[in-house]
Amino acid sequence: MKIYRLHKRQNLPITKEQAWSFLSDPKNLKRITPDHMGFNILSGADRPMFAGQIIQYMVTPILGIKTKWVTEITYLVDNEYFVDEQRFGPYSLWHHKHFIKEIDGGVEMEDIIDYKLPMGILGQLAHPLLVKPKLKEIFEYRSKALEELFGKYKKTNDNR
Repeated sequence: MKIYRLHKRQNLPITKEQAWSFLSDPKNLKRITPDHMGFNILSGADRPMFAGQIIQYMVTPILGIKTKWVTEITYLVDNEYFVDEQRFGPYSLWHHKHFIKEIDGGVEMEDIIDYKLPMGILGQLAHPLLVKPKLKEIFEYRSKALEELFGKYKKTNDNR
């Protein structure tokens, strides 16, 4: 059983509260997802994020195949982190941790995704050809979209 990990960090010139306000609103996920993925929230995004929340989406991740994806917010600490886990969808396992911490001049957002593909050896063969490049593309898009929304982070060194 092969479990893969995607680990991304991004710095933005905003406050922790601004980052949390944006990231903890499930409706904003559409704003940072590539249009060609046909991302559409079906239910569960009608209130601020909370542990136990079930969110249902339709998405077209690869090869034009529409897929229903159901996630649950399993852990949440306001202004710090939350975890979403797939309950139904394209992965055998999807465990996505989102962390926010203050840094000089803004925040660092960290995503750690542990995932497993279905179909045994076929899934493992598809990983480097389809899945890994698609996830990389999605998170690169997300990074650029967040920079367009909030500005590019510039490291500050105030040693006065």
